Amino acid sequence: MTTLDDAVFDYLKPSDEQQSIMAVCREAACDYAEILDRRVPDGPDKTYLLRKLREVAMWANVAITRNADGSPRAD
Repeated sequence: MTTLDDAVFDYLKPSDEQQSIMAVCREAACDYAEILDRRVPDGPDKTYLLRKLREVAMWANVAITRNADGSPRAD
């Protein structure tokens, strides 16, 4: 089992480079959300998939700023 780094629940301010990467990922998620919103029929499944897309976009930010053990990414 992997031990989590002490910083796993701390706020990590992204570097300028990480913020740029986050912006690209956020724009891609937004574009995809717009396509889904236009093409998928309204209903609980659509609501669920848009919520999950939002969740994925947030996890992308975590992955950009942290290593697998939760420690801050150095690059």
